[in-house]
Amino acid sequence: MKKQVLSYTFFVIIFLIARLEARIPSGNNISENSKKAARGESNQGRTEAVLTVNSFEKGGGGGGPSECDGHYHSNNERVVALSTRWYAGGSRCFKYITIYGNGHSVNAKVVDECDSNAGCPNNDVDASSAVWKALGVSKTSPHYGYMDIHWADAK
Repeated sequence: MKKQVLSYTFFVIIFLIARLEARIPSGNNISENSKKAARGESNQGRTEAVLTVNSFEKGGGGGGPSECDGHYHSNNERVVALSTRWYAGGSRCFKYITIYGNGHSVNAKVVDECDSNAGCPNNDVDASSAVWKALGVSKTSPHYGYMDIHWADAK
């Protein structure tokens, strides 16, 4: 019985390793697009990120008031907090970004920083529920709360 379990476990491990190797490009075959994607860049001037849900209302679990203006914002507003590197010391405060995801796009106003020095991932866009709704992602969707997106400064 132990031999069968060990054989099965060994088979599963080999199978998983083979699947992973098939997904990882070899060193010389890494395209410029793959390198840009790893840096959070893309050819269309869009930046790859992860969209997360955040409350911007007082007592809503999003922390204190927004960094840009010291105020809380309604979750019915299309507002976002950007990771520290994208927040850029507040240079994007009150500017709009266009978020592309789920086959939709939406403009949202930058009002806060998601502090990467305090645990926020370096590729994060925290968004109000209004942003998620505009992207066509309902609260019951398995994508709600965490979704790969692209974004760019709005024109």
